[in-house]
Amino acid sequence: MIFSERMDRLRCELANANVDVALITDDDNIYYFTGYYDYLHMEFGRPTILAVFPDKKNLLITPFMEMEMAESAAIVDRIEAWNDGMGNEWREALPNILAGEGSVAIEPEQMPVMVRNYVDSLVEKDRFFDVTSIVTEMRMIKSAEELQLARHAAQVSVAMMKAGYETLGDGVPEYEVALAISAAGTHKSAELLEEYYDDSRMSPMTHFLQIMASGKEITMPHHRASTRKMKHGEPVFLCFCGMTNFHRFKLGFDRTFWIGEIADKSQEDFYQVAVDSQASALSVLRPGVKAQEVHAAYAEVIENAGFEYPFRCGRGTGFSFLEKPQLVFGDKTILQPGMVLAVDGSVNVSKSFRAQVGDSFVIRTHPVGGGLVAKPRVLALGILARSQLASRDSLSAR
Repeated sequence: MIFSERMDRLRCELANANVDVALITDDDNIYYFTGYYDYLHMEFGRPTILAVFPDKKNLLITPFMEMEMAESAAIVDRIEAWNDGMGNEWREALPNILAGEGSVAIEPEQMPVMVRNYVDSLVEKDRFFDVTSIVTEMRMIKSAEELQLARHAAQVSVAMMKAGYETLGDGVPEYEVALAISAAGTHKSAELLEEYYDDSRMSPMTHFLQIMASGKEITMPHHRASTRKMKHGEPVFLCFCGMTNFHRFKLGFDRTFWIGEIADKSQEDFYQVAVDSQASALSVLRPGVKAQEVHAAYAEVIENAGFEYPFRCGRGTGFSFLEKPQLVFGDKTILQPGMVLAVDGSVNVSKSFRAQVGDSFVIRTHPVGGGLVAKPRVLALGILARSQLASRDSLSAR
């Protein structure tokens, strides 16, 4: 199984780094290596810890209330359950795990503070090893199974975008658009789960508060859908970076629309800067290019138009919303086939207007004549053609 293969590779990497044990606490990393999900996270103060040894059986420490789920879903050697207020709770097994003088690998930026504080009391500082680079490098290149998830996530994102687009209108409250989007995404997810997957526990429900802004509030990039009623001629921004989450796989996908017509004609020119900045980024997006070079192409267009770039051009996606590499200055990661990247185009016009478009892409080497050749390309995931959207009479889609 894919989870066992990942675990075996992690063990080899730990052995090569002379690590005695790794403590994995990030929810997405635990899923990546074990298939365990839908347990209570740290919001309720209940940590789950995966202890991985290079040459011994691994151990999953998780709340007692989640035992049935863990036994059903987690591909691990051993499970140790702990209960609220009993003994030393999740801490019980850690002294034995961390005893000795060997190296202890942790995720410094992901480990919950309460867990880190206890681990610090057991382990000398010079024994710690940062396992982050090992895990992020493993997750950066997607497997065939992950790429299928990416393509299906793209289908979900397109279904949601179409539903949102068709609900936009003069006098329509933003939350009605969010409801239509959520319903469409859930239905499409359920359809794909039933046809292609045998995990009956995996929920098709879309979640995460819909990022949406209209009118003057369009300058707020993470504004949530509200009771505000949209008006004719206003711009509308829809972002699916949180809601495109199919079978735990995430993508980035954004669009800017107008209701009926563009009332402020200057916005169309500003919008074109966003479109052109994404096109410039895509013109250099291919294997062998440094991540920062994609951002540089995007930023150049925006700056030549007289604006500062508002944020990084893009990011790696997968089982987490933010993965390596990031398309930004300073990230010199070489793009490779198998990476999945969200690539944006954007512009901010003082406090009066902003536009953003975004899509997700797979970096790949194009097969020709049955073999791999040097001609590289990118594969667009879930592209919803702007020309197709613009064909509707009631809306001008940009």
